[in-house]
Amino acid sequence: MKLSLIKVGNGCRLGKIKNLGKTRDHTMDIPGCLLYTKTGSAPHLTHHTLHNIHRLPAMAQLTLSSLAEHHEVLTEYKEGVGKFIGMPESLLYCSLHDPVSPCPAGYVTNKSVSVWGAGGRVEMTASKFMAIQQALQPDWFQCLSDGEASCAEVTSIKRARKSVDRSLLFLDSCLQLQEKSEVLQKSLIIGVIEGGDVMEERLRSARETAKRPVGGFLLDGFQGNLMATETGLHLLSSVTAELPEDKPRLICGVSRPDEVLECVERGVDLFESFFPYQVTERGCALTFSFDFQPNPEETLWQQNGTQEEIKYLDQTEKIKTTDCTQEMTSFEINLKEKNQ
Repeated sequence: MKLSLIKVGNGCRLGKIKNLGKTRDHTMDIPGCLLYTKTGSAPHLTHHTLHNIHRLPAMAQLTLSSLAEHHEVLTEYKEGVGKFIGMPESLLYCSLHDPVSPCPAGYVTNKSVSVWGAGGRVEMTASKFMAIQQALQPDWFQCLSDGEASCAEVTSIKRARKSVDRSLLFLDSCLQLQEKSEVLQKSLIIGVIEGGDVMEERLRSARETAKRPVGGFLLDGFQGNLMATETGLHLLSSVTAELPEDKPRLICGVSRPDEVLECVERGVDLFESFFPYQVTERGCALTFSFDFQPNPEETLWQQNGTQEEIKYLDQTEKIKTTDCTQEMTSFEINLKEKNQ
């Protein structure tokens, strides 16, 4: 894999990731997104319809939480999950959790991380986790990590330090096991940056993870509303500044358009695409302009006067204070109301 930057400006990175996949003949643009799937299928789309979509994301996201219970079948199958789900040519990234279904906190220990599938809790040691990855044979996979420091409203320094220590221990164990696996030699481990809202631990996590032979970095703990927006964005800028430029940066739990743009401005390359699924599930449709203005407030003032500027500012404030996982955002309309 090779990441080539075409241009970097105001924190944004424009480029291509080349030589992707086991055959090393795939290319992916950055910034970009992953194709969100449920057990390997894009929600509400048939396989035929999916592949008729223009500019489909090059890489599909699978979730370990939905596949862990089926690993014995895939182990017997021996040809990987890509061929099993009818996507043999697709690039596949395996994340730990489904971003739409957060897991309960309190189930991470020094030796294991738990994921939650249809049948309940599945405990993952490093050896079990790597055995499942060997059955799945993804192109990229998120390493085990302790992401629970970000679940608390205020993260203690001690808890943040523990999350970083555990995550680095999991990473070292998985890297050692990968070296012994012939099947996973062409797969890339994505190291996870943890540390809650404690700057010192976030930076330590970034620096130590960057020392390991990982294929890229996943920024965890920036989703949801537990961390103040400005605090999260400041942490994000500081962390990406510590990461090498030649490896991709992913972020989990961020998919809303305004949040994506804020993260792009801070050097993030790849995003999950679960937001349209959430909108669909609550009976809504996306409706917003794709036009971008470098200074939208000034543009609205010049073109439409004070009232339009106030309307824009009100909309921006509404977006910032709305929890997109539970309520409608200003990016969508309620189709049920339209039909009444």
